[in-house]
Formats: sequence, structure tokens, C-alpha cells
Amino acid sequence: MPTMTHSAFAAMGRAGAVVGLASLMALHTAGAQGAAPRPASTTPPVLGAPKALTLPTMVERTLPNGLKLVIVQHRELPIVDAVLVVRTGAEADGAAKAGLATLTANMLDEGAGSRDALGLAEEIGYLAISLGTGAAFESSSISLHSTRATLDSAMQLMADVALRPTFPEKEFARLKSERLTTLLQEQDRGPALASRAFASLVFGEMHPYGRSGNGTKETAESITLDDVKQFWRSWYRPNNATLVMVGDLTVAQAEAIATRAFGAWERGTLPPAPVYASNRMAPRPTTIFIVDKPKAAQSSFRIGGIGVARSTPDYYPLMVLNTALGGSFTSRLNNTLREKKAFTYGAGSSFAMRREAGPFTASSEVVSAKTDSALIEFMNELKGVRNALPAAELAKTKRYLQLGYAEGFESTRDIASQVSALIPYNLPLTTLNTFNAGIGRVTAADVQRVATRYIDPTRLTIVIAGDRASIEPALKATNIAPVEIRDAQGRPVVRP
Repeated sequence: MPTMTHSAFAAMGRAGAVVGLASLMALHTAGAQGAAPRPASTTPPVLGAPKALTLPTMVERTLPNGLKLVIVQHRELPIVDAVLVVRTGAEADGAAKAGLATLTANMLDEGAGSRDALGLAEEIGYLAISLGTGAAFESSSISLHSTRATLDSAMQLMADVALRPTFPEKEFARLKSERLTTLLQEQDRGPALASRAFASLVFGEMHPYGRSGNGTKETAESITLDDVKQFWRSWYRPNNATLVMVGDLTVAQAEAIATRAFGAWERGTLPPAPVYASNRMAPRPTTIFIVDKPKAAQSSFRIGGIGVARSTPDYYPLMVLNTALGGSFTSRLNNTLREKKAFTYGAGSSFAMRREAGPFTASSEVVSAKTDSALIEFMNELKGVRNALPAAELAKTKRYLQLGYAEGFESTRDIASQVSALIPYNLPLTTLNTFNAGIGRVTAADVQRVATRYIDPTRLTIVIAGDRASIEPALKATNIAPVEIRDAQGRPVVRP
């Protein structure tokens, strides 16, 4: 059955910008063919002041078995979204079983309670609901979207998936085969090659952040159905979970429905929490690592290093820094590499803030012939952002973040996603109410301080997946850093 990963909630899409650009190109073409003359350029609209954002009240409860509840009344439509967040994910896989958390999550809806996979699909269709499972680094999740009228039945189905999965051997074999096929396909995808090598080189293969959530061919082949069952028995416990319910119901109704569905879930003794911060790699002097993809038309860039944890006190200055550098369509990286140089369709950056310090990454897919030139521009921008942001750029970036924040609370699903994102990091629910004020307090000095602290041009891991034969000589000629050849796992490759 199709699944929805937890990380999908947080993904930043640029589809709207791409569609908008396509529309503008179409209009330009029409004009060139004799349509009405193009109007004169006008001054771009000025961003207005952000309106006050009033979030719904969030109420916390705990069932006798330890299951935490977060209930949010949002009664505009007869709809409820629920997310069950288990506070363990791929971090608990272990190096030899990388991919176990995601495979476990994928197995949950392949048969549960008295229904097989087809029976679950039929019941989901009959109730007109959506149900998805997934896993990230620090959490696993089951998500439900239901009308209020069918909520009781939908929650019982959700409970079956969480508490009573049947783990059929046939479906396990199918999912494992699909996983191996996906891993094989990734070997021919530049972005996947670059991302895997980058993670391994920054954190090391023994660190969970140094591995893909899907694992490798070797680890996927080693995972057994007993491994999946044991992961589920160990971590899917009410005293390791939070149920978020958002929509058309009162606190009392939500608590009663949750009790009927999950009240019999037995709490358990959890294994020791994974400890891994000491396993990460020490930062190295800036080095260029080429992952060879012969005859590739594009080079996939991943540049960065170790960033920060979600609990960092520098969260708001880093949000402003990253948005200015590569977190929006008008950011410096995208403006330089796409708009000015036409090397790429897009370039960006991110701080993946996790339970421990995740990666800082600047990335792009660049036409192969401009690989060396693109690297020079990347380095210029990474050095330049360490200088103080001009007042106008700082104000624009802060306003962009503040005005866009409200979009994350438009629907019950949006609100459930925002609340769920706090749970793996034990952040208070009040965090959601402080975003705009926190961004508003950020100064140019704050941004420069975090830029100089977290972006060090002398200690960058530069991974470029592309056609080695055509890009290596030019990359060496830049004299930016030594060049090494690695495979997709970041392991050394003997030069021919």
C-alpha cells in the first residue's frame, strides 16, 4: 500500500515558482509571435506587515498507559486529522540493519487486525479516509485524515495498524524486493549518489545521520521479518508515543475516542535510547570529493558540514541566515547560480535540525560543463554570507518568513503536521506561538554571528557526483581544495 513519510510533511516545494516561470515564458513567447506588446516593467509590490496570528488552543492529556495526547479544536469543517508519533526512527536501526525503521513502518498497513492489505485498502476506501505510515530519523508515524462522522471507525482502523499489525511474510518479501529495486535505481541518480556520499563523509557510516533511511543493498538484504517484528515490539509503545488530534471535536470527545482506540495498548520497557553524538566524524579541511557518474549531463552538488540540533538557541538567526542564503527562490544561491549565471534550474541550502546536530547543506544540479564555475560561485556565496546582511535584505528576509508562517496553519492537516514536528525534540507546544516574534528580534549582528560560527569555508565537505573524466581537471584547476575520488558510500576509490 502507498505510504506517506513523516519527512514529506516538512518538505519545501518550489513547484509554484517553476509553474510561474513557465507561465511567464509562455506569455513572452506569445508576445514575440505578434500578440499584444509586453507591458512596461512595474515596481514589485512591497511586502506588507505580518498580521497577528492567533493559533488554536492546544490541550495536553495523558492516558493511564502513558500515551500522550495533544488535542486542538479547529471546527470550521467536519474534518479531523490525527498523527500518532512514535519517538523512535532510523536512529535506532544500527549500522548493520540500516533501513529497518522505514521497512517496519511500511509493513504496518500491509495487514492489521482481521484484515489483510487488500481488506485494509477496501475499508479505507469505504470510510473515505486516508491513512499513511512512515519513518524519519527520530520518529515513526501513522497519519489519519477523516471526516468527523467516520472518526470512531477510522481511529479503530488506525489502532489496528499501530497495535495489531500481522506482518505477513508475502508482503514483507514484496516490500523488501521493492526496496532493493529502489536502491539499485539510486545508483544511476546523481542526486542520490551525492546525498549518500555527503552524509557518510560528514558523519561517518557508524553515525545514523551518515546513513540513508533506506539503508544499502547489503543492509536491506540482511533485514529479516523477525527484525521488523522486534523493532515494532521494542519501540511502538504508548509510553513512547504521542497522539495528535486536530479538528471538529471537543477535548472530551477526543479523549474518549483516543481511549476507546488506544486505551488497551500495553506500555512496555523501552530499550536504551540510541547514543551516537560521539560517533560522528571530526571536521576536516575543505576537500572536494568526486563520485563518478560516467557521461552524466549534470553534476550534483552537496556542500556543507555539521550544523545544529533543533534545540539550538540560534534557531531564529539560523532561519534568517538560511533563507537569505538558499532558503527561498530569491535567495543568494538561487539568484546567482540560476538567474545570473544560468548554470542550473535551482540552488538552495538547508540546516537539517535534528535531535542531535544535523547537516548544513548547500545543493544544486548543475550542467556538467559549468561544474568548476558553479563551485567558484558556491564558495563566493558561502564566504560572502559571513558578512553583515544589508538592512534591506535583512528586513525582506524576515518579512518573507513571517508572512509565510501562517500558511502552515491553514488546515487541520497543516496544524497536525506543525504540532507533530515538535514531538521528537520534546519542544513545548508554545514554540508555535513564538515564531514571528523570534524572527522579529533577529538582528544583522545575530545573523553574522551564526554565519561565522556554522559556515566555515575552510572546513567544508564538497561532494560532486558527475562525469569524473570531464569535471576533475577543471575542479583541480580552481585550486579551491584537494580532489579525492569516492564511491556512493563515501569510501575511497583507487585511482586507475
